[in-house]
Amino acid sequence: MSRRRFTWFNGLALALGLAFLYVPLALVVAYSFNASRLVTVWGGFSTQWYGALLGNEPLKQAAWTSLRVAGLSSVFATVLGTLTAYALVRYGRFRARTLFTGMLYAPMVMPEVITGLSLLLLFVAMGLDRGFWTVTVAHTTLTLAFVAVVVQARLADLDRSLEEAAADLGAPPMRAFLTVTLPLIAPAVAAGFLLAFTLSFDDLVLASFTSGPGSTTLPMLIYSSVRLGVTPEINAASTLMIALVVLTLALAALSSRWRGARTRRVRRGPG
Repeated sequence: MSRRRFTWFNGLALALGLAFLYVPLALVVAYSFNASRLVTVWGGFSTQWYGALLGNEPLKQAAWTSLRVAGLSSVFATVLGTLTAYALVRYGRFRARTLFTGMLYAPMVMPEVITGLSLLLLFVAMGLDRGFWTVTVAHTTLTLAFVAVVVQARLADLDRSLEEAAADLGAPPMRAFLTVTLPLIAPAVAAGFLLAFTLSFDDLVLASFTSGPGSTTLPMLIYSSVRLGVTPEINAASTLMIALVVLTLALAALSSRWRGARTRRVRRGPG
């Protein structure tokens, strides 16, 4: 079987694809160091706008709100998503499994506008004031499905004989899960948490429908500010968000590599 050579056409297609994805991001990063207040005119290199962020109280408050919402919703989504994945993989076929699976995956493919409107109507019908906790619940609803998919893929590939061996030695189901299953799927759980954190921190649509006074997130503030004109401070804040997402994805990649190495060691056994 012959190996395919890397041709100029493949290289050109790859370059155009990467340019389409990353040139706009590179421009945002570059102009965050622009000394001029006019974002379309380069006035020299400067980090003054990052210093200006320290004095921007609304932006700092919005960033803190986004971090708290992302942290809490990621924890909730990770716990619920892991338990959901475990039920789908370990309990085999059960009544209404197809319906349950379809309902789990629905938030991943449904437009966020529809999800946001549905949650808004739910909160209004329940008489709940929109604020921090309604945004957290909305983000948990969105990210739970992604966590479940990541963990489910890992559980499906896990050697079940390890859990059965723990049960044969007298470990109850909960202890077997905590001492055997959970450590083996920990990298997938961590990857799901990081993915949920990124999706929550970046969300604009759901937060717009479910937020209230005092619960403005950073994407909402940036969007409302851009409507009046892009400023260098917005570019600096966007650059910091890009850096946070890149760091999160790097941690997820390292977690995935650790998971693969751990799986190979377990399969080889001692020695």
